[in-house]
Amino acid sequence: MDRMGDISGAAGRLAAAGVLIWGCLLSALAAGSWRNYRDKPDEWYRSEEGRRIAENVLSWQSPQGGWPKNTSTMSQAFSGSPDELRGTFDNGATVDELRFLGRAFRATGDRRCAQAFLKGFDHILEAQYPTGGWPQYYPPGRGYPRHVTFNDSAMIRLMIFLREVATSDYEFVDAARREAALGAVERGIECILRCQIIVDGKRTAWCAQHDEVDYRPRPARTYELVSLSGGESAGILRFLMSLDDPSREVAEAITAAVAWFESVKLTGIRLTSVDGDRAIVEDADAPPLWARFYEIGTNRPIFSGRDGIKKYSMAEIEAERRNGYAWYGRWGQSLASEYAEWRTKWPAQSSN
Repeated sequence: MDRMGDISGAAGRLAAAGVLIWGCLLSALAAGSWRNYRDKPDEWYRSEEGRRIAENVLSWQSPQGGWPKNTSTMSQAFSGSPDELRGTFDNGATVDELRFLGRAFRATGDRRCAQAFLKGFDHILEAQYPTGGWPQYYPPGRGYPRHVTFNDSAMIRLMIFLREVATSDYEFVDAARREAALGAVERGIECILRCQIIVDGKRTAWCAQHDEVDYRPRPARTYELVSLSGGESAGILRFLMSLDDPSREVAEAITAAVAWFESVKLTGIRLTSVDGDRAIVEDADAPPLWARFYEIGTNRPIFSGRDGIKKYSMAEIEAERRNGYAWYGRWGQSLASEYAEWRTKWPAQSSN
């Protein structure tokens, strides 16, 4: 028993260390991300530093038009073979680089930035399925990344970007591309509506992945089971509430999803760390939590380790996954107030 306790404790410490290392890596990557440069003036983009960073970004573009994820594409230049580069839409990749290049071109007039931007933009349009969704990367291959990927807001991020290009200050993008972007967003909205999971005749929320052909909820990694996603569904819902002049179908989807979020909120518990290990404890004063995944049909929170076996308690999965994944969050915390504002803005649609 003591030996098993030592092993369990060591596993927990290793998992916690892994989370810390990953957090440090993400912090380092964020230091060279679009958010650090989006508010810079034109003069900065024309400076030596601004031009050097643009060169770095250009060097990381894959032959297909995208950029890799979890890579500091803005802080250092790529020195390998272009054939080694694999672009993706995951974790903010590609969209952030395109925003940077668009801003750099408007400030400097460097045609290479515009050409790379249009190549990446066309890559996004090409990657959309006829059914309206996007895979995690393109070409998608045969594994789970081929599914329509709401996971980590990949598809929603693409749709926000396309709407941004079509409606804001990307004047160097021709009218045909802008029109194509709006069409892609409309097809994406239709895909979202088709993917919303219906249980006992009622619309609920969304899975993190859906089938690219028939819209069914689909699994991804072994610990990402078919489910209703409290994390990804919040981002989808907020995107729908951002639409101008929403249709009756969109309004119905919003109202149903908000009701689902209210019905599955978890009260009286708090996520904490006990000796470096994540745990759920009772706390009557804690603000509501939402589970990352809910079982379709029962709305019970579900969890899984790398063995892919469904569990109903986070404590039942191994320490590495328990501490290395966002099983709980406050994703739905402000949805009720946001929905109230949406209803005030669109009273006719919300009353249908």
